[in-house]
Formats: sequence, structure tokens, C-alpha cells
Amino acid sequence: MSRLFGARAWLRWVHLVLGGALLMPYFLLATVIVSGLSGGGGLFESLPLVLAAYGGALPMVAVSAVFGPVRPLSAGAVRVMCAVPGERLAEGPARTWAARGRTSAWWTLHLGVGAAISGMSLAVPPMALVLIALPFFSTLRGARLGTGWFSTQADPLLAPLLGIVLLAGFVLCAAGAGALLARLAPVLLGPTAADRLAAAEERAADLAVRNRLARELHDSVGHALSAVTLQAVAARRVLEHDPEFVREALAAIEDTTRRTVGELDAVLGLLREGDPARPDAAFAPTLAADLDGLLARTRAAGTAVTAHQDPGPAGDWAQLPAIASREAYRIVQEGLSNALRHGSGPVELRISVRGGEGGAHPGDTGRPGHTGQPGLPGRPGRESRHPGRTDRREHPEQRELEITMTNPPAASEAREARTTGGRGLRGAAERATLLGGRVEAGPYEGRWRLRAVLPLAGGKR
Repeated sequence: MSRLFGARAWLRWVHLVLGGALLMPYFLLATVIVSGLSGGGGLFESLPLVLAAYGGALPMVAVSAVFGPVRPLSAGAVRVMCAVPGERLAEGPARTWAARGRTSAWWTLHLGVGAAISGMSLAVPPMALVLIALPFFSTLRGARLGTGWFSTQADPLLAPLLGIVLLAGFVLCAAGAGALLARLAPVLLGPTAADRLAAAEERAADLAVRNRLARELHDSVGHALSAVTLQAVAARRVLEHDPEFVREALAAIEDTTRRTVGELDAVLGLLREGDPARPDAAFAPTLAADLDGLLARTRAAGTAVTAHQDPGPAGDWAQLPAIASREAYRIVQEGLSNALRHGSGPVELRISVRGGEGGAHPGDTGRPGHTGQPGLPGRPGRESRHPGRTDRREHPEQRELEITMTNPPAASEAREARTTGGRGLRGAAERATLLGGRVEAGPYEGRWRLRAVLPLAGGKR
């Protein structure tokens, strides 16, 4: 009984009645045309003319559904009123002519069947009630209502039975029509191959943004917390006998936190709808503008850092493509964060632009202990390369930015427990891969080494 009189059945009936209401503008236009062709007689007094107007309205319905936002509106109504799961319905307007054809078929079916059910809703229940009451009210038998057996002239003994049959038939027709439309909705309004591809691309783009936000937050906030913690620890240890170092450490903590708040605000701007702030444009650090400050803050934590910089023929990091400069800064930042957390002793950093000579560089091939997969230190294997990347010896004119960072590994009992799951190194590898480069990280000749190579050709400023 719930299928006939439950909430779902009532909603589907309302959905059909709305379809009938939406057909009315087309039907009225068709009545004008049919009246003109029939000589202007009383159209609504002739059942054949009414049916002709109804039939003439359906082609106009079909044509109008090819244009406009019919599919998203229909899918939304079906999702709410016909209890069809949303994942079985397409989102957005139809992108192909095949999808538009299916939408047109649905629109025509909905409005056409809805008009029939609406007409029955207006005529059948009142007449059925009259037939049921006919034996009890003699005045009804004198009124001329209906036609033939469907009238007050019916046999008073059979009239109540006819009324009950009419009501039952109407309920069955309405429930059956609602169930039919609910069954056909996923077929006619379901996603096409183009819709699935567009949805997959949208999900991939959304995932890329989320991954980017995760990398930015990890690199900026994670490095800042590590540096500030070590700076505070170092200051506390020498508080009594080296106040000058304490002042430098506190100044470094202040500078680190101020910069990190700015970077955090820029990253969170991406999460605010309509906020134009972007980490790569609003507050993104680069080698040219921020490398010296990064090294100074690291040294303030008590770690000696020796930096060798060779910008190449340009003689200035500001000449690097902006995207390469930003990603290189983040890779250096992550390398220093790992050195602070998991290493010991001085850090040696080399950043250089190389290319044009066409020769192989030492370390271009994997060695035992190098990273085979980005972000998984210590696993032997080949270097991580961008799919489709060719060996640089095939393109001797290509310039590359090389970053190499080494420092002694900390003793196992002194090494800080890893709590990040290697996300930082994995993020560095992702940054390099997006530029067509590669990253290695792992033991190398008794030291811990991070090495990144980023191509510079074709970068945007």
C-alpha cells in the first residue's frame, strides 16, 4: 500500500502534475493553431480537437528541450521528488547532441504523461465521488453530468462500484506513471561518457588543488614549526651565558612566525570562494627574494649551513622562471627541514644552473641507497623521472637548475621520531615532477643527500 499511498507516491504524483502545468503554455499555443485550422469552432467542446492540440504541443515540447538548462532542472526535480539517487543523474547542461536528444525525450515524456495524469486528477476523483453518492442523493440523478456510463444516468445500483473502480484505476495509473518516470530518469537523464570524462577532470583538478594546498601548508607551516622549535630549544640552552645568541634566536622566531602567518593567509585564501589570493602570486617565496632569509633562520636554530650558489650566465636568481624559482625554494626549504629534524652536523647546500654542455653529470644515474620512488628515502632504485622525459644528453641546450643538499645523518638514538609519514619528501618529488624534473633522497657516501633537478626551458615568469 505504501507504493500507492506513501510519501514517495505522493511526491511522484506532484512531479507529474508539475509536468502537466509546464505543458500548458505549449498546449495553449497549439490550441490557437488548431482553432485556426478548424475554422474557429469551440475547440474545448470537441474531444478530437483537444487531443489534436495535445498532440501538436508535444513536438514543440521536444524542440524546446534541446536548448536551455532543461537537463539540470529536470535532474534536480527527479532527485528530490522521484527518489532517484543523485549519482545516477547527470549534472550540468547536456554537452553532446545525443545527450540533448535524451533530454528532449525525457522532457516530452514528463510533460506529456504529466498532462494526462493532471487531466485525470481533475476529472476522475470528482466524478467517482458523484457515482459513489448517486444512490443516496436523488437530485444527482436528475443532473446531466458526464457522458454514457460515465454519467449520472448510470444504473444507481452499479454506480458506486463504477466510482470505486474509477478511483482505483486513477491511483494505479498515477503510481504506475510515477514509477515509470523514476525508472526511465537514469536512462534519459543519466551521465554520458562526456559527462563522466568532465566529472573525472573536475575531480582531478579538485584533487590537484587539494594536494597543492597540502604541500604549501606542509612546507610553510611544517618548516616554520621545526625551525621555531629548534631556535627556542637552542635559546633556552644558552640563556644564562649567551644573551646575544638568545636575542638572535628570538628575532629569528619573530621573523619566521610573521612570514609563516602571511604564507598561511595566502594559502587559506584559496579556500575562500571568490578570494583572488594565490600562494604563487600573493606571498609565494622565491630563491631570488627569500633564500638568504631562509638560510639565516636555519642558522639561527644552531645549524651551520654552507651555501654555494651559481646562477649561471644570468648571474642572478631573479632571471629564473618564476615557477621554477618558487618550487626550488620549497624544495630547499623541505631539505633544510629534514636536516633540522633528522640530521646532525653542518649542512652543505649547492644550487646551480647547468646546461648547454651536453655532458652527463655525476649522480645522474641511480646509486645504491638512492630513492627509487619520491618521498620514500633509502629505497634502492632508479631516479624518479617525469613520464615521457628524455635524457638531457639528447637536448644539450636545455638548462637545468640543480639543488644538492648533504649533511651527516643523526644517530638512531638521537634522531627525531618521524610523524609526517614522509609527506615532505613526497611533496618535493611532486613539485619536481610537475616541472618535468626529478628528486633523489637517501644515503649517499656516508651522508644524507637530497638532490633535485628542475628543467628551466619553457618556464613562465
